[in-house]
Amino acid sequence: MAIEIKKEIGLGKVQQRVVYESGNEMAAYAAHQINYHIMGYFPISPSTEVAQFLDLMKANGQHDIKLIPADGEHGSAGVCYGASTAGGRVFNATSANGYLYMLEQMPVQSGTRFPMVLNLVNRSVSGPLDIHGDHSDLYYALNTGWPILMARDPQAVYDMNIMAIKLAEDAKVRLPVMVSFDGYFTSHQKRKVWTIAQREDVFAFIGEHPPEGFPHVLDRNNPITVGPYMNEPDYINNCYQQSVAMYNAGEVFDRIRKEYAELTGRDYPILDLYRMEDAEVAVFLLNSASEIIKDVVDQLREKGIKAGSISPNMIRPFPQKEIAEALKNVKAITVGDRADSYGGHGGNMVNEIKAALFTHGNRSTQVISRIYGLGGKDFYAEDGLHFFELAIEAAAKGRVEVPFDYYGHTPGDPDKAPKRVLEPMKYEDLKTGLITVTPDEETGKLKVKVPPLRALTKKPKRIASGHGACPGCGIFSGLELFFKGIEGDIVALFHTGCAMVVTTGYPYSAHKATYIHNLFQNGAATLSGVVEMFWERKRRGELDHLGLQDDFTFVMITGDGGMDIGMGPAIGAALRNHKMIIVEYDNEGYMNTGAQLSYSTPKGHRTSTSNVGKYQGGKLFHHKDTAQIMAATNIPYVFTGSEAFPQDLVKKAAKAQWYAQNEGLVYGKILITCPLNWLSEERDGTNIIDHAVESCFFPLYEIERGVTTITYNPEEKGKRIPVGEWLKMMGKTRHLLKPEYAEALQDFQHEVDRRWNKLKAKHEHPDL
Repeated sequence: MAIEIKKEIGLGKVQQRVVYESGNEMAAYAAHQINYHIMGYFPISPSTEVAQFLDLMKANGQHDIKLIPADGEHGSAGVCYGASTAGGRVFNATSANGYLYMLEQMPVQSGTRFPMVLNLVNRSVSGPLDIHGDHSDLYYALNTGWPILMARDPQAVYDMNIMAIKLAEDAKVRLPVMVSFDGYFTSHQKRKVWTIAQREDVFAFIGEHPPEGFPHVLDRNNPITVGPYMNEPDYINNCYQQSVAMYNAGEVFDRIRKEYAELTGRDYPILDLYRMEDAEVAVFLLNSASEIIKDVVDQLREKGIKAGSISPNMIRPFPQKEIAEALKNVKAITVGDRADSYGGHGGNMVNEIKAALFTHGNRSTQVISRIYGLGGKDFYAEDGLHFFELAIEAAAKGRVEVPFDYYGHTPGDPDKAPKRVLEPMKYEDLKTGLITVTPDEETGKLKVKVPPLRALTKKPKRIASGHGACPGCGIFSGLELFFKGIEGDIVALFHTGCAMVVTTGYPYSAHKATYIHNLFQNGAATLSGVVEMFWERKRRGELDHLGLQDDFTFVMITGDGGMDIGMGPAIGAALRNHKMIIVEYDNEGYMNTGAQLSYSTPKGHRTSTSNVGKYQGGKLFHHKDTAQIMAATNIPYVFTGSEAFPQDLVKKAAKAQWYAQNEGLVYGKILITCPLNWLSEERDGTNIIDHAVESCFFPLYEIERGVTTITYNPEEKGKRIPVGEWLKMMGKTRHLLKPEYAEALQDFQHEVDRRWNKLKAKHEHPDL
């Protein structure tokens, strides 16, 4: 690969030192040097590591940033916006669907002109779900009013983050700024990076905060109104001023990058032009692929072909004039877009380049559009050579044979369509008749008769073996036990999470019944739509030909923190009282993205975003009681369950089905083990869950038509244990047993006792 000597040797006026880190680590490193006031965040791959690294540094006392875990990306964007209006420096990082979830907040922040820095670690936008890197999330950002800086390697991630805050706070700009880099390419690759050694030199470069005349809501002598209601012509005037600020950002960045080059020896001109001085054919690419293409340029130059490459370091504002100037003598250029603008005859970059050429009078340069690298598909030198061959052919012919196409795809062969591997389950095998549920008119509760569990072993599993879960994972043993209590056909919706990811790797699926996926934040609403469509189509007689022997049972499976970001839609579904079941497998964290804290993580527990160190002892606040929250919506049935008490869970599943088919929404919560992230032995899963119940941390109860009943009381059995007996079984919590954490352990025990006593009071008094 072509080496930029000045970048490699780190020339400059300030002391620098070399680290060997990834793009995510360098985003966090720059943030800790800047020492932002606030970071609001929510985990999503591949950007999650940024918050993880900052939390680890926080635990070790390396910065003063207040890290605020939000309930979803929409919430994290709100946290950041609010913090920016209060006059501090604000930071965030996100990816893909997480960015789309916060999208509503993006123009709010830019339209009211409050600076911050957001790292967008580029990833495919679902569906279907793919967590690898392309630019489909980036292209949604183009119209939000944020200047966008591009970082092609970890060095650029570090440098752009430092320049971004200075750009955002400049008086001629005063806009939030985005730094974009490629997920799993730049975000996770380790590279040698030159960094400014002294934080004081970083402060000197970015300047004092807040700048003079900087408005904020905490200045009592100068109260301001943020985001007023506007009619025309005020709104168009506001947008015009924002537009002016955006174009100013291009000029200001050009000045800032020159100052930074003088300071560090590293320069980032608006356009990175490689051997373009006399180029006749060229390729345009963004970010990580733009480094690979330089090797191809060198190879073609050795053969006498005048090749060159273009990659922008900034795409908002779009460097239209600079691109037109760079292409004035180029005969043909291939533009690679790592995302499609569906129906637009090319991705966003190719259409903006065409507009640049047209605007500046260039009618001769041939432009070829290719969509490549979607879903993180690798881009190699031979792929870059193909792009040049397209340009060479167009230059020779004076025309483009195929102006727009995908590259690297397989159209599909009907003869190779996935074949059914698992036969549908037979209704008679699922409707065993061994479980009976009858209403008790006297008590208003349901009577459930469950046979010995060995009698249910012949009932087919709803999820086939062969999924990719970690050894010892409690999700599927817990869910299958629950499903033993469900008779007949189901339609299941799974939130994004471990249970979804490990069972549906295309072209295979472990699901024997109909399965739907939607994202954390909208699963409950999606299944609500399915439920209501079923009942409406049934009412109209449109399903008679299917020969349904019974009504479906509709089940939504959530977990991995899904009842944080999905809480609002779940409450909405509960208030509408759709006939469905929501089952939460609680593994006490966002395990599918690497064990970050969720609101279900208990206080003091170690996760990758609640580290344990000299200045921090795990999660700082208590866990969310989702079962009680859902009970407050007055749905017919709420329960908690555990595979350590199998008969109890099967009975509750049978009740759940009856209520979901006859009265309305049911909510259930099952505690399950995650040995990988709980740092526990695989064989200890059932014992750990048993201890969670015996300590009263996870009490077993049900709330039937508003009446609470404890279904297992360890005190009455003489089996109650202190929470410490449970905590010592997991590596994530053993630190709480050390003397220095005695106060935290006592506080945790007190909260468990308080909730248990409150539950006992409800059990004893039906009106509570």
